Amino acid sequence: MKERTKSSSVSNLPLILNIDDFKGDFSFDALFGNLVNELLPSFLEDSADSADGHGIGGTDVLPNGHTRTSSDATKFAQGLSAPLFPEVDALLLLFKNSCKELVDLRKQIDGKLSNLKKEVSTQDDKHRKTLTELEKGVDGLFNSFARLDSRISSVGQTAAKVGDHLQSADAQRETASQAIELIKYLMEFNRNPGSLMELSPLFSDDSRVAEAASIAQKLRSFAEEDISKAMPSVVGGATASRGLEVAVANLQEYCNGMVTVLSHSSELENRLLARFDAASQRRELSTMSECAKILSQFNRGTSAMQHYVATRPMFIDVEVMNSDNKLVLGDQSSQASPNYVARGLSKLYKEITDTVRKEAATIMAVFPSPNDVMSILVQRVLEQRVTSLLDKLLEKPSIAHPRPVGEGGILLYLRMLAVAYEKTQELARDLRAVGCGDLDVEGLTESLFSAHKDEYPDYEQASLRQLYQAKLEELRAESQKVSEPTGTIGRSKGASVASSPLEISVAAVTEFVRWNEEAITRCTLFSSLPATLAANVRSVFTCLLHQVSQYVTDGLERARDSLTEAASLRERFVIGSSVSRRVTSQAEAAAAAGESSFKSFMVAVQRAGSSVAIVQQYFANSISRLLLPVDGSHAATCEEMATAMSSAEGAAFKGLHQCIETVMAEVDRLLSTEQKAADYHSPDDGMVHDHRPTNACTRVVAYLSRVLETAFTTLEGLNKQAFLTELGNYLYKGLVNHWQKFTFNPSGGLRLKRDITEYGEFVRSFNAPTVDEKFELLGILANVFIVAPESLSSLFEGTPSIRKDAQRFIQLRDDYKSAKLASRLSSLWSS
Repeated sequence: MKERTKSSSVSNLPLILNIDDFKGDFSFDALFGNLVNELLPSFLEDSADSADGHGIGGTDVLPNGHTRTSSDATKFAQGLSAPLFPEVDALLLLFKNSCKELVDLRKQIDGKLSNLKKEVSTQDDKHRKTLTELEKGVDGLFNSFARLDSRISSVGQTAAKVGDHLQSADAQRETASQAIELIKYLMEFNRNPGSLMELSPLFSDDSRVAEAASIAQKLRSFAEEDISKAMPSVVGGATASRGLEVAVANLQEYCNGMVTVLSHSSELENRLLARFDAASQRRELSTMSECAKILSQFNRGTSAMQHYVATRPMFIDVEVMNSDNKLVLGDQSSQASPNYVARGLSKLYKEITDTVRKEAATIMAVFPSPNDVMSILVQRVLEQRVTSLLDKLLEKPSIAHPRPVGEGGILLYLRMLAVAYEKTQELARDLRAVGCGDLDVEGLTESLFSAHKDEYPDYEQASLRQLYQAKLEELRAESQKVSEPTGTIGRSKGASVASSPLEISVAAVTEFVRWNEEAITRCTLFSSLPATLAANVRSVFTCLLHQVSQYVTDGLERARDSLTEAASLRERFVIGSSVSRRVTSQAEAAAAAGESSFKSFMVAVQRAGSSVAIVQQYFANSISRLLLPVDGSHAATCEEMATAMSSAEGAAFKGLHQCIETVMAEVDRLLSTEQKAADYHSPDDGMVHDHRPTNACTRVVAYLSRVLETAFTTLEGLNKQAFLTELGNYLYKGLVNHWQKFTFNPSGGLRLKRDITEYGEFVRSFNAPTVDEKFELLGILANVFIVAPESLSSLFEGTPSIRKDAQRFIQLRDDYKSAKLASRLSSLWSS
């Protein structure tokens, strides 16, 4: 923008705005600042001068920040003061000029935009024309490419035909070349009679005897055929050419000599092998290599390679074989352990690998085809040296009559088999690393164990069964040792009824699982295919299921036998109407036996639950991942597990029911012996009430607290809740039936209510809501003995469900007949 001087002259100067001012970093603030900055400084200077001239005296500060004198104030008050901002007119004129110039600039820009639009339209038309021409050119180019592709295809077909002709011509050329060679050889034989000294080297080279014999036979057949065609002319008396008679004679002589050479070829081969052996003993590799190359002409050198391998010391030295057996098997008088065998096999196989590695170095330096020799060598190592050792190491035991577990049993054979298989696989990998040509060393190793792997599942299951039976015999022997010092003294009195001859041992079940884990490890080792692995794992795990199921079920049944024996002992001393001290003592002894049997069975249930949990956890952590959901083996195994454990669950259910019967029998005995008629019908009714529970209630609660302590600690989860709920229901029924034998007055009703409260507080520890509700209703029913006859009907207004039980209880009131309660409440019962 053009520079301006003073405000007085600004309005007279034209305002010049350039379009370029609006380009780049344009800012409206900067534009307006440049427009007014030339005017504002003069106004500020005038204001400053005015302030300096009137600063002394009465000056006022205006709201806009300027000052005024008193005279100015007077003028201001009178409305005669000068304008506060005298540059406004100049600014307005400046803004008008700016607007005018901006409008002009807009017109200029609009004009330029219009021109640009026209230019763009023109260029767009040109571009469209160019694109149209390019499309036409591309179409033409595609047509040219299509013609070129067709031409190339035609040329390719022609080239293929030419190639076929060339191939046919090459075959004909090869045939002609062979014919020329045969004619050349035939001409050599058709020279002077008996002259075989000038023949080609082919017919004198011992290494090409077979090739020379073949060519000689062809030449002989051709010459004899030619002579036979020429015979008619000779018989007819015409003069025949000499023909090929010389060639036939020479070929016959050469073939006769060839027969002699071939008859002596084996002798030559033997001489070369003898020379090869002599050089081998002296470690003359160059001579060995020379002989091997010559021998390779005889049957591709197979005899030389086999002869070299067969003469290795590790195959012919008896001491080597004896050393192998001693290193792996140890002293024959004692049975070697699997760990000892594993160490021996590691040492032996390392020695074999080192020996093969040394032989490989010699073979690479001597034989023209070292890979073939390495194949023969490694195969001989596995089939002779390793197989002879495995035959002695792996003797299959009899499944029907195996050796005792103390001597290793079937398990010893399985462990030896696993060790031998694993170590031999390592040997195969090491030999593959050394080099064995095209030999499938892994497949050959598998074939060494095929006979053992086919019958492996049967031996594994037989081993698990043998271990299980041996463990049971061990547990029985230990149980007999424990029971021998105590004997059976006092059994008739019930002193030792609860002592189980063979209790469930979680440690034993853990040992069953450990055997199974070891067997599963062998299944994984021997089973290469997933389907085979799943089948073997399932068969082995099924053995564990049957063992644990049988062991746990038998243990629970033995614990049930003690409950049954205690019950029969208890029935012999049932308390009758006449009670003697001797009968009471025997009944208490029977009760003690029942309590001991109860605790023993609860412990058995706990151990059975722990055993089943161990098997379930083992299945989830180890077995489940080895089974295949696709073929149904996983689902089938889960079903087998549920079926196997169902027998144990059934024995546990029956035993727990017997436990409830045992507890309730003792509760009935305590109630019968300890409960007195005066407890609920005191003759001094109306006297001071006894707030204590009855002696029978105290004894029963104390007995239940003592005997159920085992149930609280041994049972868990749903089993505990179901058992306590069932026991609570039986206790409720037993108490109700017991109270039906007594008559109640009001003070007896209060005593009964106190007993019910005591029973209710105890059963609350059962965590059984249904049982708690029943004892709460019993507390309400006890009120029928306390209230007056006229208030009985009001007791059942809120709880009509207990009317039936209330009717039975009301009949036990001592004033039932005297107060004529039957007629009074008849309307209530009918409703």
